[in-house]
Amino acid sequence: MKIGFDGKRATQNFTGLGNYSRYVLKVLAEYHPENQYSVFVPVPVQKPLSILECPSIHFQYPKKQLFKNFYRSKGIVKDLKKEKIDLFHGLSNEIPIGLKKAGIPSVVTLHDLIFYRYPQYYPYFDRKIYELKVRYASKQANKIIAVSEQTKSDLINFFNVEESRVEVIYQNCDPIFRSEVTEHEKTKIRHTYNLPEEFLLNVGTIETRKNSLLIVKALRKLKDTIHLVIIGKETPYAQVVKDFITNNNLKSRVHFLKNVSFHDLPGIYQQASIFIYPSKFEGFGIPVVEALSSGIPVIAAKGSCLEEAGGKNSIYVDPTNSDELADQIKLVMNNSEKRELMIRSGIEHISNFSNQKIADKLFNLYQNLI
Repeated sequence: MKIGFDGKRATQNFTGLGNYSRYVLKVLAEYHPENQYSVFVPVPVQKPLSILECPSIHFQYPKKQLFKNFYRSKGIVKDLKKEKIDLFHGLSNEIPIGLKKAGIPSVVTLHDLIFYRYPQYYPYFDRKIYELKVRYASKQANKIIAVSEQTKSDLINFFNVEESRVEVIYQNCDPIFRSEVTEHEKTKIRHTYNLPEEFLLNVGTIETRKNSLLIVKALRKLKDTIHLVIIGKETPYAQVVKDFITNNNLKSRVHFLKNVSFHDLPGIYQQASIFIYPSKFEGFGIPVVEALSSGIPVIAAKGSCLEEAGGKNSIYVDPTNSDELADQIKLVMNNSEKRELMIRSGIEHISNFSNQKIADKLFNLYQNLI
């Protein structure tokens, strides 16, 4: 089979959607190398992508320089036909116009409908563009991949998508998080980032929806030796968090880390006491899987799909209740049996996201459509 992909996110985005795009390509190439995976990119790749260097992955560029958005939304179809692509997979909520007319079956991965559930988090123009793209893709694609049962439910309830057209296929995190970091490396990382001895960890963009302020509020109710490390890109919401920290004399206990090397992340995860993820809503929650893979307990928020990512023995709290969060942190910190149960159960739970299972599900879906 020759499968085509829109490569913008895979080559230019180095966070959520880009990670997903590279993950799909990587596991398909590893477990089903007999196929050809053609990645169509509007402009040549500038940054080396060693993660995608394998014989079955090919990068394709337009012969003429077109507007990037036009190429992705329509111009790409001509190249798909020329390359005799058997099926196109839109990895990030959209597919180009004209695939059906060109006779090319398509799959689209729809990650979440957060822009629809919580419009207040998005500029008006952005959310309207997102809605147009998702509505078009959900109608035109032959099959839809949802990254969680929550996303599948939202597509059915909000966009009236037929249940039979949606298949839930989870995403795993990078295998680097399942490798135990040596004590020597941990010490080096601790010194590089000036990590405290005992800390809670939060990873993700520092924005309103991710709700890191809740952790800071809970920190006031914990003993002074417990610190909080926050890793993520800052938005204007970060200043709200920092103002609260200043006003409550917590500056010495909250540490914001920027530009953390991806290869250092597992060493930071593995030194944390608990991973806290109080996001008000997620499409899936890969940081939760990263934490479980790193062998640390997770406390996350109720109300979206984080129970799917975290499994039955992680702890879930009301994302508006800092007292409840503080109580659950104390429970895990003070109860070694509870902590060990959470770690063991987390390791068992992430077997649901094995690369082999996910690659096989993707391959079977492609085969059935072709």
